[in-house]
Amino acid sequence: MTYDDGLAHRVRETLGDRHGLTEKELFGGIAFMLEGNVVCGVADDAFVARVGADAYDDALAEPHAREMDFTGRPMTGMVFVDPPGIASDDALGSWVDRCLAHAESLPAK
Repeated sequence: MTYDDGLAHRVRETLGDRHGLTEKELFGGIAFMLEGNVVCGVADDAFVARVGADAYDDALAEPHAREMDFTGRPMTGMVFVDPPGIASDDALGSWVDRCLAHAESLPAK
């Protein structure tokens, strides 16, 4: 499994200490889960954002965002954000906030 450990560390810091937050190897990288639901992750050097189907098109319209298609088919509701799109802490925080909003709308598993 390969992923940017520095980016994973930044994501951990941005997520903070939340009840029900865990980490799991997923997507060929690492996923951060809240109450059993994927929030976000890191695969290679990209941020994996789970924004949900309703916010998918808006997320894809953001600079440096692209379809998450590592299986050969796009995964609706999830996007990759390439390094320039999360270079600043504010940019990463904005993406993490989107992901948390979606994950918090889901029932716990």
